Amino acid sequence: MVLIIRERATLEQVELMLQTLRVYIKVAVDIERGILAGGGEKHAFCEAALLEDGSRQRDIWTPFDQSIAYESIINIRPSQNNRSMVIQDPAIRERIKKITQELIGGYEPEFR
Repeated sequence: MVLIIRERATLEQVELMLQTLRVYIKVAVDIERGILAGGGEKHAFCEAALLEDGSRQRDIWTPFDQSIAYESIINIRPSQNNRSMVIQDPAIRERIKKITQELIGGYEPEFR
């Protein structure tokens, strides 16, 4: 299940986003709007949810997990000078880290 998170997620929301993969959450972060979409099997599902919600593709980036590896195929953007799956701009990586930690970081969901 992909959810759009606009303010600090509840434990219930985190658990819903964990339903698909159980051990981590795929997310896409809109660095301009300060929101993220999380859940589902692929980062592309999160990106699609944000686009449908009004985000611009140029503002959506994808960290890998809560330890944030900044690697996904949708990060390849020659038009934005990012020619790799890894986000190369340290300022963008820092914005993603801040938004992700503020919205879904630090939870310890109970596994059932």
